[in-house]
Amino acid sequence: MGVSESIRRGLTFDDVLLVPKFSSIRSRKDAATRTKFSRGIELSIPIVSANMDTVTESAMAIAMARMGGIGVIHRFMPPQEQAAEVARVKRSEGILIEHPITLPEGRTVGEARRVMEKAGVGGIVIVDRAGRLVGLVTTRDVTFEDDPRTPLSEVMTPRKELITAREGVTMEEAKDLLRTNRVEKLPVLGGGQRLAGLITAKDIVKRKQFPEAAKDGKGRLRVAAAVGVKEEDVGRAEKLLDADADALVVDIAHGHSLHAVEMVRRLKKRFGDVQVVAGNVATAEGTSDMVKAGADAVKVGVGPGSICITRVVAGVGVPQLTAILDSARDGGACIIADGGIRQPGDVTKALAAGACSVMVGGLFAGTEESPGPTILKGGLRYKLTRGMASLTATADRRARESGAARGALEESVEEGVPEGVEGLIPYRGSVAEVVRQLVGGLRSGMSYCGARSIEELRANATFVRMSDAGLRESLPHDIERTL
Repeated sequence: MGVSESIRRGLTFDDVLLVPKFSSIRSRKDAATRTKFSRGIELSIPIVSANMDTVTESAMAIAMARMGGIGVIHRFMPPQEQAAEVARVKRSEGILIEHPITLPEGRTVGEARRVMEKAGVGGIVIVDRAGRLVGLVTTRDVTFEDDPRTPLSEVMTPRKELITAREGVTMEEAKDLLRTNRVEKLPVLGGGQRLAGLITAKDIVKRKQFPEAAKDGKGRLRVAAAVGVKEEDVGRAEKLLDADADALVVDIAHGHSLHAVEMVRRLKKRFGDVQVVAGNVATAEGTSDMVKAGADAVKVGVGPGSICITRVVAGVGVPQLTAILDSARDGGACIIADGGIRQPGDVTKALAAGACSVMVGGLFAGTEESPGPTILKGGLRYKLTRGMASLTATADRRARESGAARGALEESVEEGVPEGVEGLIPYRGSVAEVVRQLVGGLRSGMSYCGARSIEELRANATFVRMSDAGLRESLPHDIERTL
């Protein structure tokens, strides 16, 4: 048999449609979008923000978790900074902040301001050398103090004036204490009057405001973080887990490789029941090998991203729909479809093909919560996006690793061919609106397929291939659009 005779056709999202089925669903709100990110982590919506340095840091991860999804903090920063981003998400809200930001006695207003700004908190607990509560300082206490050298003891609320709770206090008891005493922060004390945590009124309000938020067993927002495959990445992983990351994502362009498989095994052996996501792969074999190594979820996608040019540069990849179908063939893996999501309907197709969730990069890169400043050009607002294998991203990574920025760009050009691009993307406002469109489209798609759950969507799905003419027919045509 000749090579040409054995070549099969690969399909992507624009090549197919889902066939509508009889539906007993009266409202698309009846379509449940609950799913899994990994074997041990459930989500209210199947949306994950990508581990790219122009997409996910703490602000994006917080927003995603509040909506019921999850964000993956990128690894292109020093380990301690990445761990701090994870900690910022975990501290943003919870039933009890177990490790609130503290300062010892004798510190100044200036020091408190710097700590508050860096940690993104509105209050600091002051403790003595034994960890006993001494006082509480809030943003209000330091904002209008002109002299940064002023001791905190002069502006803080002292211990004798604070309302506190005992360790083991219930949420209802805490709410009563906050309401009755008209305070916003409630230090929790353990044996010997040592600080055991902090409960805030703001966190209780957020629990009502975001009822579908993705949270851990302690009521804190969930967050994942990426690691590489080098030996030093084990140390990075340890710092991330110390900051209470919910999952580690082994981040490598070609996941079906020996060093990726070895890294998954190493993390599972070293850290026990930690949730490990591995990728990226594009075949059933790649997915199977990752699962055998211990991966709790597998990222699928080689080259479908809007700023990825791996397929053009290396000539390698699998069209995304086929990659998902192949990877989900045995049904034993939790698949994260990474890349190629341009329209809400693509989410429905990816999940129907076997994915548990979809990872989104480009659509989120232009939002308010993505890292980086907004750029004004020609009277319009933009934000920067770039692939993590682009020239400047590679140069920045090598500069950080070597500690010398000079010459990094030239070395990157000489040592390899970039497999990603960078550019400006229109500013899209809050990520919540983008997610609302994606989830709304998914619910509509599920109702057309008669599916009340993502599992039913997968079981009921029938795809039909369409021609280029069918794609043109699917898009607005024969009108002059006004909006």
